[in-house]
Amino acid sequence: HEPSSDELRAWFEKNTDEFALPSRVSFRHLYFGSDRRGARAHDEAVAALAKLAGQPQDAKLAATLADPFMFQDYYGDRSAEQLAKEFGPQFATAVAKLAPGSWQGPVESGYGWHLVFVDTVVPGRVPALEEVESDVKTAWLGEQKERARDEAYKAMRAKYTVLLPAPPDQPPASAAAPPPAQS
Repeated sequence: HEPSSDELRAWFEKNTDEFALPSRVSFRHLYFGSDRRGARAHDEAVAALAKLAGQPQDAKLAATLADPFMFQDYYGDRSAEQLAKEFGPQFATAVAKLAPGSWQGPVESGYGWHLVFVDTVVPGRVPALEEVESDVKTAWLGEQKERARDEAYKAMRAKYTVLLPAPPDQPPASAAAPPPAQS
C-alpha cells in the first residue's frame, strides 16, 4: 500500500541518519612531496607556512613554495568521505577541523605534506522531509517489501517439519584399520 504522509514522516524521523547530508569543504592546498623532499618535506612545509602568514589563498608566492601536485590544487565542495578516498582518512579528518580563512598545516596525506587554505565549510545537516520525500518513499516501500517477504518465508517454513537422517553408526575399529601389507 502507499504510505500516508504521517506514516512516511514517522518512518523518516526514525531513519534520518540514512538521509543526512555530510558536511562539505572547499579548499586550496600546497603540496610538499616526500618523494622529492624526503624527510625535509614536513619542515619545509612549516617554513613555507611562516612565509604565507596573512597571505590570501591565491597569493603568487604560494605557488613558488610548493611542489606540483599530480591532481588538483583546488578541491570544491568535497565530503570527508571523498577526501578520504583521494588523500586518506587522516587528511580528511584533519581538514574537517580547519577553520576557513587562512593557510594552515602542515597536514599529512598518503602523498606527503600539505598546507591547506579552507575557503568554505558547509555544515552537515538532516534535510527536511520535503527535500528527500521521493527517496524516503522508495526506502519505505523497499523496507515494506522486505518485511512482507520475510513474513511469507516464515509462514511457509512453519508449514514444514525438517527431518534429518540419524548419523550412521561408527564403523568397528577393525574395519578402520588399514589392510595388511602385502609381501
